[in-house]
Amino acid sequence: MSLPANFRQHPRKGGFLKQTASVCLAGLAVAGLPSPGKAETVSVGPRPAYLVSQMADSDLKTKLESCIGQPVDKTLFSISHRGAPLQFPEHTEEGYRAGALMGAGILECDVTFTKDKELVCRHSQSDLHTTTDILATDLAGKCTGAFVPAQGDTPASAECRTSDITLSEFRTLRGKMDSADKTAQTVDDYLKGTADWRTELYGHTGTLMTHAESIDLFKDLGVKFTPELKAPKVAMPFDGFSQADYAQKLIDDYKAAGVAAEDVFAQSFNLEDVLYWIENEPEFGKQAVYLDGRRNLNPLDPSTFSPSMAELKEMGVNYLAPPLFVLLTLEDGKIVPSPYAEAAKAAGLKLITWTLERSGPLTSGGGWYYQTVGEAIDSDGDMMDVMHVLAQDVGVEGIFSDWPATTSFYASCMGLK
Repeated sequence: MSLPANFRQHPRKGGFLKQTASVCLAGLAVAGLPSPGKAETVSVGPRPAYLVSQMADSDLKTKLESCIGQPVDKTLFSISHRGAPLQFPEHTEEGYRAGALMGAGILECDVTFTKDKELVCRHSQSDLHTTTDILATDLAGKCTGAFVPAQGDTPASAECRTSDITLSEFRTLRGKMDSADKTAQTVDDYLKGTADWRTELYGHTGTLMTHAESIDLFKDLGVKFTPELKAPKVAMPFDGFSQADYAQKLIDDYKAAGVAAEDVFAQSFNLEDVLYWIENEPEFGKQAVYLDGRRNLNPLDPSTFSPSMAELKEMGVNYLAPPLFVLLTLEDGKIVPSPYAEAAKAAGLKLITWTLERSGPLTSGGGWYYQTVGEAIDSDGDMMDVMHVLAQDVGVEGIFSDWPATTSFYASCMGLK
C-alpha cells in the first residue's frame, strides 16, 4: 500500500498558508496531554485546512473553508484507527491520546494475546518485529523467526509474535512506527524504513498497552470503544484457549471494567466471532461489527454478496464495515455509492468504513483504498470529496482514520454527531 511520497500543491487549487494562518497547531508532544473527553478540548491542527486548500472549487469547499479555525466537537463519526498512526506508533498510549485530542469519539484497540493468554493491543499477533523494538532486545531469541538479512532478491525477514512472549516481557517493549527496511543487512537498519510521508518525530516513546489498560485510558478520555478481535497466528485452541474463550475474554474485560454494552463496538473479520457475540453476549452483539474483507466479493455485482445483506441481517448482524472503496463507484466521472452500499442500506445494515489517511499523498489515484474511484483522485483535497459522499450519500455511521483531526473537522463542520 505504498504510495507516492511527496506532498505537492495542486496548480488548480488554493494556497495553503493563507487558509491556515489563523489555525493553531495541535500540541501533540503528548507528555501531559489533557483528557479531551472530559475537558471537551479538541485540537485539529493545520491538516484539515491544508486538505481543504487542495480541493477544487465547489460548494463543499466553500462550506469547509467557513469552518476553518472554528471550534471542533468530539464526534462518534470520527473513529481513531489504531490511535493516530499517521505520525504516532500505533496502539500506544501516546497515539491514543493524540487521537482523542483530535476529536475522535471512538478509539480502537486491536486485540491479540500473549504466551500466557493475556489480551494486548496489537494490530496482529505477528507484528512485533515491525511495530516494536523487540529485535534489538534480549527477547529477540524468543521470536518465531529470527532476523535474516536481505540476500540477492530475497528480502530481509523476521517474525515475532505476541504469543512468543509473556505479558511481563511484552511490557518491556517500546512501540515504534510500523515499518521495516526489507533491504537491511542489520537489525538496526531493519527497524527503520518509515515511509517519508509519515514521521519519526513521535516515534521514540511508544508505550504499549494491554486491552484492560486501554479500556481504563479510553474511559478517562471519555470516548467509546471499538476492540477488534484479531485472527490468531497460532493454531487454536492454544494451550487449551479456544476461539470462543478468546472472543469471550474480550467482552469480559468490558464487563469487569463496568463499561456499558452500548459503548462498545466489538469487531472481527471472522463472521463466526460476531455470531458468537450475538448469541452469547446479545447486549454487546447488538453493536458487533462485521469487518467485511471478503476477497471474492465484487462491490458492483450483488450476486457475489454471499452471505447476502439480507442474510447477514437475518443472522443478527447490524453493523457492516468494508474498506471505503467497496462503498464507492464512478458514474459519468462522479463518485457515487456502489451497489454494495445500496444493498446494505436496503437491508437495514449500518455502515462503517476504513481507512482514511492511510494511503499517503493522493496525487496518483490513492492506491488500494481508492481503487474503485482512482480515476477521480489526483489530489489530497479529493479526500474531503470522498468523505462527503460517504457521509451524505452512502450514509456511513463513522469513518476510521489514521489522523482523526480530518474526520472530526469534517463532522463538526457538517453538524454530524
